[in-house]
Amino acid sequence: MKKFFFGILTSILLSSCVSSKIYEDLKGKYDNLKTENESLMSQLDDKGGDKDEYSINQLKKEVEKLTSENSRLKMDLEASKNNYDRIKSSYDALEENSSSSLTENLELNRKLLEQLEEKEKELVAESKRLEQLKKDLASRSKRVEELESILASKDAKMKSLKDAISAALTNFEGNGLTVEHRDGKVYVSMENKLLFESGSWSVNPRGREAVLQLGKVLAKNPEIAVLIEGHTDNVAYGGNGPLKDNWDLSTKRATAIVTILSSNQKIIKENLTAAGRSEFAPIDSNASFEGRAKNRRIEVILTPKLDEISKLLNEI
Repeated sequence: MKKFFFGILTSILLSSCVSSKIYEDLKGKYDNLKTENESLMSQLDDKGGDKDEYSINQLKKEVEKLTSENSRLKMDLEASKNNYDRIKSSYDALEENSSSSLTENLELNRKLLEQLEEKEKELVAESKRLEQLKKDLASRSKRVEELESILASKDAKMKSLKDAISAALTNFEGNGLTVEHRDGKVYVSMENKLLFESGSWSVNPRGREAVLQLGKVLAKNPEIAVLIEGHTDNVAYGGNGPLKDNWDLSTKRATAIVTILSSNQKIIKENLTAAGRSEFAPIDSNASFEGRAKNRRIEVILTPKLDEISKLLNEI
C-alpha cells in the first residue's frame, strides 16, 4: 500500500517541470498525504489480523478520497504547467521582440544622429555663407548708391551743359540747329544748310561761327567726350575730285568740324572723335525734299566720361 501511494505521488511530481512555487505547494500536499497514509497504515498494524469489515470499508473510502484528490492535483498540475508554458512562451517572444526592436531603434537613432550632425554642419556653413552675402550685399549696395549718385550728378551736369549750349547757340536755333538732352547725352544737330554748300565739306562763315560758339562751351567741360558724326541723304554723291561717295563726304564734313573745334586750345583733343555715317542713320524719310534736308546734317554727341562709373561697375 505504501508503494502504491508513493508511486502515485511520484508520478505526479515527475510528470512535468513546473515552477518552484508550484512544486513546493505540491510537495507540501504530498508530505501531508504521506503522513496521513503512514497514520492509516499504523492503525492497520495495531489491529493486526483482526481487521473488521468497518476498517476495510473505511480504508477504501480513504483510498477513494486520495485517488480523487490525486486526480484533482494532476489536473491542477497540468493546468498550472500549461499556464506556465503559455506565459513563458509569451515572455520569450516579448523578450525577443524587445531585443530586436531595441537593436533596430539603436541603429535608427545612430543614423538620425549622423544626419543631425551633417545638417548642423550644413547649417553652420550656410550661416557663414549668408553672413558673407550680407556683407557683400552691403558693400554692393554702397557702390550702387555711389553709382546712382554719380549718374545723377552727371545727368544734372549734362542738363546744365545742354542749357549752356542752347544759350550759346541761341542765335542759330531755328536755322537748322537743335539742342536736345536725352538718355544722359546732349545732341547738337546742325543741318547742312547752316554749315556747307551742296556737295562741299568746307564750312561756311555762318556755320563756322556756330561751331566756334559750341567750342567755347566744350572748353569749359573737359570731362565731356565729343563725337562728331557726318550724315547725308540717300542721293548718291555726283561731284568730281577726291571724294568717291557719300561715305567720303560725310566723313570729310565731320573732320571739318573737328578741325574748327581743335582750333580752340582749351579743348582736349583726346575728347574729339570724327565719324562718317553716310546715308545709313536717317532721322526722316528720304522720300521728300524736307526729309532729305533733315538727314543731311552734322550731329555733335556729347557724352559724360564714365571712368568713375566703369570703375564702380567693375567693383560690383
